[in-house]
Amino acid sequence: MSTITRMHTGPRMSQIVTHNGTVYLAGQVGKPTDDVAGQTKTCLEQIDALLAEAGSDKTRILQTVIWLADMSDFAAMNEVWDAWVPQGHTPARACGEAKLATPDYLVEFIVTAAQN
Repeated sequence: MSTITRMHTGPRMSQIVTHNGTVYLAGQVGKPTDDVAGQTKTCLEQIDALLAEAGSDKTRILQTVIWLADMSDFAAMNEVWDAWVPQGHTPARACGEAKLATPDYLVEFIVTAAQN
């Protein structure tokens, strides 16, 4: 039987779940006061920290799902993403428009990665 490990667990969700060498992160959002570029930067910083804690890093991301509150922010989000994601290690990715938890959130990232 394989072990499931949950980290930063609360009553609703865990920030990190690992199973069989795969890392699943909860959706990451930025500071509601920032614009989409600022929120994207914060999300990616949080992803870096959580992946490191789980024994992984951004070169091991398998898939990223990105939700934007407004697709008109696609270019601004991608500018930050493109500067962050390691070339040669770009994951499978999807990006769509959705209503997020509050109207102040402009972007949310959901990441699945392999452990080192």
